[in-house]
Amino acid sequence: MCLAVPGEIIELTEHHGLRFGRVQFGGIVREVCLEYEPGATTGDFVLVHVGFAIATIDRDEAARTWELLRELGETIE
Repeated sequence: MCLAVPGEIIELTEHHGLRFGRVQFGGIVREVCLEYEPGATTGDFVLVHVGFAIATIDRDEAARTWELLRELGETIE
């Protein structure tokens, strides 16, 4: 099963001509490729799968997804 996790873009960066962002997932921050979501910017929430942002979502949808992940025991607190 594939899982995309929501996170908030906190900083935009570029590596070798590709758009990346530092994305916060709860208390964890990771570098994520933003090439598939060219309109995504700081403050946006994106769904991330294996290091790639694959969709932009709103804050409410991100919160609902995190709540479901907590209920399933899939988050580390």
